[in-house]
Amino acid sequence: MTTAPAPRPRRALLRAALIPASLAASLVLVPLPVANAAAPATPAPTEAGPLRIHDIQGTTRISPQAGKPVTGVPGIVTGLRAYGSAKGFWIQDPNPDADPATSEGIFVFTGGNPTVKVGDSVLVSGKVTEYYPNLGGGSQSVTEITAPATTVLSAGNPLPAPVVVDTRNIPGTYAPPAGPDGSIDGGRLDPEKYTLDFYESLEGMLVQVKDVRVIQATDKYNELWVAADRQDQRSKRGGVLYESYREPNVGRLMVQQQAPTSQQPFPVANVGDELTGTTTGPLDYNNFGGYTLVAGTMGTLKDNHLQREVTAQPTDRELTLATYNVENLAPNNPDAKFAELAQGVVTNLRSPDVVALEEIQDDNGNKNDGTVGASQTVAKFIAAIKAAGGPAYDWRSIDPQDGKDGGEPGGNIRQVFLFNPQRVSFTDIAGGDATTAVGVTGTGAATALTASPGRIEPNDEAWTNSRKPLVGQFVFRGQKVFVIANHFNSKGGDQGIDSRFQAPTRSSEVQRIKQATVEQAFVAKLLAADKGARVVSLGDFNDYQFSPALAALTKGGVLRDLVNELPETEQYSYVYQGNSQVLDHILVSPEVGYAKYDVVHINSEFARQASDHDPQVVRIKP
Repeated sequence: MTTAPAPRPRRALLRAALIPASLAASLVLVPLPVANAAAPATPAPTEAGPLRIHDIQGTTRISPQAGKPVTGVPGIVTGLRAYGSAKGFWIQDPNPDADPATSEGIFVFTGGNPTVKVGDSVLVSGKVTEYYPNLGGGSQSVTEITAPATTVLSAGNPLPAPVVVDTRNIPGTYAPPAGPDGSIDGGRLDPEKYTLDFYESLEGMLVQVKDVRVIQATDKYNELWVAADRQDQRSKRGGVLYESYREPNVGRLMVQQQAPTSQQPFPVANVGDELTGTTTGPLDYNNFGGYTLVAGTMGTLKDNHLQREVTAQPTDRELTLATYNVENLAPNNPDAKFAELAQGVVTNLRSPDVVALEEIQDDNGNKNDGTVGASQTVAKFIAAIKAAGGPAYDWRSIDPQDGKDGGEPGGNIRQVFLFNPQRVSFTDIAGGDATTAVGVTGTGAATALTASPGRIEPNDEAWTNSRKPLVGQFVFRGQKVFVIANHFNSKGGDQGIDSRFQAPTRSSEVQRIKQATVEQAFVAKLLAADKGARVVSLGDFNDYQFSPALAALTKGGVLRDLVNELPETEQYSYVYQGNSQVLDHILVSPEVGYAKYDVVHINSEFARQASDHDPQVVRIKP
């Protein structure tokens, strides 16, 4: 996994009260409730107080009542959350004000199972708190009433009409300008101009989407993403494409449900499926997903019958090279995972001559005991490929130093070359190990690596706590080919595109640019020795085709990124927060003119995944 840490706690499962320093003087940290906790000290209200919900929400992201007690706030209960640790209910004022910037809904955090029912007319007293689901990650806040005392006035009341969210009212400009502190917290909401302001102005209110396309498959947390705006750039298979930092897709909404899955199954959807009819519920904001429709009423799933792709059959004279992030593959993983990954290699990739694997764990997986060898992991995978009808692959790799390459603690992930010895030969050159830098020797046709397999500048600071590039020298039909298997550092720690800080900081990018610069220099050295050198660099680069890191890697034309040669609607290998995006790449040197490249979509768009990445393959004629 590369875009976000995993497993990811979501708001309904993990909660901590977090506040920025600038609000510390006015806000009160709310301790997590414990079972059978005593009733709140706040007395139950008997009459409506002076403030309505829109007075509490105000016209900015931060409540003007933050940290203050409120009494007798009236509203209709519009939704309940009775699972996880973020238990509570939403209320909405049926008598809105005339200001579109002020939300009429709010979440009441009870900590325990709510005792109210949808449709109850209530009065709520408590304390106004700004809750940041992910303060360090730059998340926006949720205005809440905490430590509540609630009086039910009547039951069975009609709910306020939901706001229909669609192309007609979602603004095309994503984020408002930030203030002097880089934050958008203090600015007055302009919901007709900015997407994030539009969603914020509806925080806690009932919203509705109709006949919406699924743009990210159901995940293990029972969440999916839909496209509320039909104008976002559509991928060939039904997702929405992330094409630049400047133009985030505005219509992406996560969908959860209020009912526990034990009572109501959550729809199992793939990209391109539809939720037909209406999906309605309060609009929330959560840790990893941004704005979320927490459905009380779920649309009906319409299956679009998305199929897993199979790449074109290569000719005998084409050398095929693939990259596949196998997501922390370890010997103790279920046999079914090995079988499914192997089927992808054999059937969907058509048994490439060379496969660069990323995230191969050591022989005892995430057990942190100093083990670094991965022969058992690789042997089990090779056996699974053969059982699926594939070739008897041979392999090469270099064991990392224990705990030095990042990833899951104890897992010691690394890249591995699989190759079919009936089609391609590996040139073994002694001297490669975890800490020795591979070099280039000779010139012209005699150009060679000083170690094969070898690692590119493993002691450079660019690779601190990150995977070092693995390079190998192959021969196909008498032609030498240099192959580099990559797994650049992850995006962990970056602020989200819906961050309260705009533009969001991409802190992890700094290291990837350094990594790309080091690798570019190595490829340039190869080409300086032999301008006709055939180089293929492939793997999980954890960055986009338009990123500074890929610009650094392709500087001077030493490599060209083949994803740019695909039709625009096919440029993605990973789906995150509803965005179909590029993280995996295959790049080739100038001498590799003929290159038939394919991203083979078998994972990222599906609820059932062998990995979270789609593999890629290229056919070349050295």
